[in-house]
Amino acid sequence: MTTSLASVTSRNPADPDDVVVRIPSPGAFAAADAVERARTAQPEWAHGGAAARSAALGAVADAVDAAGAELTALAVREVGKPLAEARAEVARTAAIWRYYAQAPYEATGAVHEPAAGSGLLLTRRRPHGVAGLITPWNFPFAIPSWKAAPALAAGNSVVLKPAPEATACARRLAELVQQALPSGVFTVVPGGATEGGALVSAADVVSFTGSSQVGRSVVRTATARGIPVQAEMGGLNAAIVLPDADIEQAAAHIAASIAGYAGQKCTATSRVIAVGAALGPLREALAEALRAVPVGDPAEAATVCGPLISESARADVGAAWRGLPTLAGGGVPEGPGWYAAPTLVEKVAPGHRLLREEVFGPVAALLTAGDLDHAVRITNAARYGLVTSVHTADLATALHGLDRLDTGMVRVNAPSTGVDFHLPFGGAKASSFGAREQGRAALDFYTSSRTYTLAPGTGR
Repeated sequence: MTTSLASVTSRNPADPDDVVVRIPSPGAFAAADAVERARTAQPEWAHGGAAARSAALGAVADAVDAAGAELTALAVREVGKPLAEARAEVARTAAIWRYYAQAPYEATGAVHEPAAGSGLLLTRRRPHGVAGLITPWNFPFAIPSWKAAPALAAGNSVVLKPAPEATACARRLAELVQQALPSGVFTVVPGGATEGGALVSAADVVSFTGSSQVGRSVVRTATARGIPVQAEMGGLNAAIVLPDADIEQAAAHIAASIAGYAGQKCTATSRVIAVGAALGPLREALAEALRAVPVGDPAEAATVCGPLISESARADVGAAWRGLPTLAGGGVPEGPGWYAAPTLVEKVAPGHRLLREEVFGPVAALLTAGDLDHAVRITNAARYGLVTSVHTADLATALHGLDRLDTGMVRVNAPSTGVDFHLPFGGAKASSFGAREQGRAALDFYTSSRTYTLAPGTGR
């Protein structure tokens, strides 16, 4: 994990002089103590019944709705999320809590016939205990919610360690959640590697979203302890465009996936693969679409591409495309914030960093393929496998691609970005480890299956 922090500080990436929060790092003891308090509170929460848990999660959804304007403004300020996206995230956050508020009423097992004789065989899913959640800054309300809500619905208690850059968002979300839940059932521990490491070393089940380097460390620690762990660790996502595609529509979808929220999404498009005759029209249309993307203050309603999260992030994005032929962007807009223009480059040599590593910013490489099979091979060559978008007018072609792509999610004639919270989310290869997130899959992850044999007694 990263170096231990003396203090937890988050700044407004659109105005770095604006310090949103600065607090002392609580340390490993605080994380371990939060887990112990959560462990003490968990049995009563789990055994309180479906109605109580359902009502509590529904109350959280109502509280998020009521605080919508405030939460939106906070996301814009702390993590630089453009206003329209921040509003959408807050609305989705409320919907996530409302969706999982129904989960406590669902069946948690089944009754089976014994192989011989009388009696009952039962299977039942039970909560693990304390769920330790480590979340990134780019979706400061939605990702903590899509981890915490199913964990709580299943009867676990939760300790959340958010990214330092989203500390204020996490603390405000915690205030809303804690109003509806018993003391100790949901706790936020701010901090960095020290607190995160302590949480992974103490929790009963761990869910992580973040970088590959940190994710691998989390997985090693959790698996060594023998506890369930899931880790979502990024993507190097491709958009495949066939000659028969609606090129203007494809360019609009891909530009949004490259530049939206300055490309700071694990589902952002970073490789664009033009198949055959699609290259010429797509090259022109996509470059034009990227040049037209509104870049600027995230508080402005028209903004699509706001600032990057930090000065080092902007430097990293610039280093990634430097020296390559640029079709659009390739510059740094003037202003106090950490901005970068949406950038499309071409003639990227095999082995270049843009084709090997996730660059968390608004930059993508334009590549060419002779046919669909070639495009699939290029896509699958990356060590990541989160999401691929395929743009074509032919259903048979789309289905051919669906069967061959080594990615956890495939989106046809749609942007690579966008998540349906009621469906499983996750990737293949280096993108993900462990069970899927979201939907019913999340409820399975936060529970374990028990088998009970009930045989009749011989006495009275």
